Amino acid sequence: MGTVRPNIPQAMMAKWQRVVDLSSELMDAPASLVMRTDPPDHAVLVSSAGEGNPYRVGQSFELNPKLYCYSVLERCDELIVRDAHSDPEWSDNQDLEHGMAFYVGYPLVWPDGALFGTICVLDRHDNEKALACRELLKAFREVIEGDLELLAEAARRQDVENELHVTLEHLEQRVANRTRQLEEANTALRVLLSNVEASRAESEEKILRQIKGLVLPHIAKLRAALGESDPSSVYLDLIEANLEQITSSFAGQLVTAFETLTPTEAEIAQMVLNGQTTKDIARALSRETSTIDFHRNNIRKKLGIEQRKVNLRQHLLSLQ
Repeated sequence: MGTVRPNIPQAMMAKWQRVVDLSSELMDAPASLVMRTDPPDHAVLVSSAGEGNPYRVGQSFELNPKLYCYSVLERCDELIVRDAHSDPEWSDNQDLEHGMAFYVGYPLVWPDGALFGTICVLDRHDNEKALACRELLKAFREVIEGDLELLAEAARRQDVENELHVTLEHLEQRVANRTRQLEEANTALRVLLSNVEASRAESEEKILRQIKGLVLPHIAKLRAALGESDPSSVYLDLIEANLEQITSSFAGQLVTAFETLTPTEAEIAQMVLNGQTTKDIARALSRETSTIDFHRNNIRKKLGIEQRKVNLRQHLLSLQ
């Protein structure tokens, strides 16, 4: 698949029109052309506006050895034919149908070396002035090829800009996807940690209840049965001390603080600890918010923070 070339803008076409009109006038030739090649077609892109020019814009020829321009494109070099009628190589060329026996032409190329077409001057007879002005025609060729270079560079920059835009969109999408994945992972982690913490607290509380409800009462009975003077009571002291040490390692100050609260206050304190607002607690317990505020104030008093500007939940969290 061939390289897609940029279109020639109207302003540039107008400039090239002035080029061919000027070359036709200065060389005193009826036809000055810029031809565009798109094999197998070779078409008139710009044609001088002077009288006697038989070539019209858009007129197309099939590339073949009987066209002057074919030789220019094949060799990618200058071609001069002074009189095709007396030149066996060109005596049957197609341009003689328009009476054009004189030809001077040069190839036009894109910056990458690909053929664009030709710039040429044609006349019905040998044209000494056109021969003398070949350097001028070469200069006009350089003007057109300079414009082609500008077009190619503009197209290249546009391609780079488009590629950068596509790359940026892909990067933004990747960042958005990654951000979403991280947010989902963070949410899942928070839920997991919350569940683990809740499970830990529940297990610790269960152990504490079991020790206090199932073990300590029997120790108290044994102590009463033995009496303080019995030497064996020292073992009961050791058992109580060890149990206290075991439970204190995970109960901390929070359990101790909860022991000072009423069942209702303890329930509300647990809800506060879990991040529920006064409205949430009131709704859950079917109470008025003023009632919850009353219990919260009592909790603050019992925890010793009534006169301090301390957030209740933050204080409970610090006791864990």
